[in-house]
Amino acid sequence: MTDEPENTGMRFGFIAVLGAPNAGKSTLINRIVGAKVSIVSPKVQTTRTRVLGIMIQDKSQLVFVDTPGIFAPKKRLDRAMVDAAWKGASDADLLALVVDSERGFDRNTRNIVANLKSDAVLILNKVDRVPREKLLALAQSIHEAGKFRETFMISALNGDGVDDLVAYFAAQVPAGIWMFPDDQLSDMPMRLMAAEIVREQLFLQLHQELPYALTVETEDWKTLKDGSVRIAAVVIIERDSHKGMVLGKRGARIKEVGATARAELETMFDCKVHLFLHVKVRSDWKDKAEHYRALGLDFPS
Repeated sequence: MTDEPENTGMRFGFIAVLGAPNAGKSTLINRIVGAKVSIVSPKVQTTRTRVLGIMIQDKSQLVFVDTPGIFAPKKRLDRAMVDAAWKGASDADLLALVVDSERGFDRNTRNIVANLKSDAVLILNKVDRVPREKLLALAQSIHEAGKFRETFMISALNGDGVDDLVAYFAAQVPAGIWMFPDDQLSDMPMRLMAAEIVREQLFLQLHQELPYALTVETEDWKTLKDGSVRIAAVVIIERDSHKGMVLGKRGARIKEVGATARAELETMFDCKVHLFLHVKVRSDWKDKAEHYRALGLDFPS
């Protein structure tokens, strides 16, 4: 008979990380986990689905739920992403609200605070870019609008304050048996991770509004006899006129996206990767339920 969790000191908990688009949620979770589990770009709405980042601190296994940025949704995909964020919050043991200190207490953050169902931990991010007096005033204004357990001031990019934040969560999650192997960093399927890494590179390399009109799906995945992996992925765009932007002159853009994504996937999967990309036009992809299922999103009516 094994000891009960309270006797062994083991703890386990889900921590939902909420925030407005581009607050730094994915950067923070990647920093905490010590590896990339969620893609990052300067563009808002980069995270489209719920991503788990798993780490161990002492006897606590912490599962951070990276959620899509919460904003006022207008289109079907927007509604699906915001709904996924709130569902991630409803299932968590602890809530954390990440705020971009430079942007301050903006409309999206005010809406999140107004709709929180339980006390959250307030995380002011990018504090290295803001004078301390402004940070204190920002923290006070957010506290006056809602109830928060604690406040942490951090820089997810350089790691300042992150260790104290993790130690706090490790002490606060409930007693419980770990649900994941101690070497697992995420629950994201490798097929989806491959598609996400390609999408990240498209977001980073395309500077127009096009990224919001595209998605990426892994069509085929084969493990070869030599241990390498063959991945075929499709970049789905809405219009024929977008093809030129994705492909680039003589295919230079898509080749660069593929080369950079392949190198990152080889590091992540620890094997040689053969990545093949092609582009398809599907004008109605945002209205097809199968694309939402591929992202782990519910298809809103």
